[in-house]
Amino acid sequence: MGISALVSGRGVAVSPSGFHVPPEEVPHEWTFMQWPVSRKVYADPVFLEMTQQTIADIANTIADFEPVVLMADKSDHARIKRQVSSDVELWDIPTEDLWCRDAGPLFAINGAGKRIASHIQFNGRGEKQAHARDAKIAERVAVRLGVPLVPSDLKGEAGGVEQDGHGLLLAHESSWVNDNRNPGLSREEIEARLLKAYGADRMIWSDGVWGEDITDYHIDSLARFTGPGRVLINLPDEPDVDDPFHQAALQTYDVVVEAGLDVEVIPEPHKRRVRSPEFVASYANYYVCNGGVISAQFGDPETDAIAKEALQRHYLDREVVQLNIDPLGELGGGIHCATQQMPKV
Repeated sequence: MGISALVSGRGVAVSPSGFHVPPEEVPHEWTFMQWPVSRKVYADPVFLEMTQQTIADIANTIADFEPVVLMADKSDHARIKRQVSSDVELWDIPTEDLWCRDAGPLFAINGAGKRIASHIQFNGRGEKQAHARDAKIAERVAVRLGVPLVPSDLKGEAGGVEQDGHGLLLAHESSWVNDNRNPGLSREEIEARLLKAYGADRMIWSDGVWGEDITDYHIDSLARFTGPGRVLINLPDEPDVDDPFHQAALQTYDVVVEAGLDVEVIPEPHKRRVRSPEFVASYANYYVCNGGVISAQFGDPETDAIAKEALQRHYLDREVVQLNIDPLGELGGGIHCATQQMPKV
């Protein structure tokens, strides 16, 4: 596939939507998170408790840098308060699972400098799990804040598209051009709607992996923009030719290099606490907040240190904090998946 087929919309100067999603590194007013609670999603109560504690740990760490809103049903608030700091504010918005990057609102800024919610409809990551509550979170947040909810006419998750905040998007086709999310829509139609939803003008596509994990290979567990035209990508030192994720990751690397971006590679951990082949050990799935970068560590001293040093170079003015978030890796995600920023205006 040639690069002309992979990078679209070059030269478009004005957002067709009249708004744009700022880069993650701009100042935030709040970080939004969700409390995992559904027994339809978490059959094992012990693992559910471990996951809840991990979400509390992430919320408490981010709250050292900026205010956090943790959404949960009112009936759960008393127990949650025993696990989170006083800097974490609880909102009575019922949830099922923790993936706020995917179910939460995508905040954008319009031409008048006002916030709007650019809405991509969450459908349980392609109808793969219960989402009766989570499908309504973005709308409920928008109503509570009194901001307009602008539909994108897409089903999907913000974790499935990476953006630099300066007009460029990056995504795997498998997370979008997929009948479990957007049946009947071509890649070109989906691209046009994504560009409008983000107020962007260019898009890079890579193939990804269909049907092998719950996300259909979200891009934010592989590659992240750390500035305009600058990408940090997490690759195995010794790719497995029989692993579809390794092969798709290498293809995405080739695509972003061919597109002329400035790309830095960091390794996946060689050793980790959780040995399951289903475990997602992604250093790229970090979150940028006011003055901080919250990242995972997996118990490999060498690669944990390499990842921390790389993040410190890419975000010179921020403190890099690494956390053990193994339950999220067992679920196929990470810290970025569990958070959603609301930029200041």
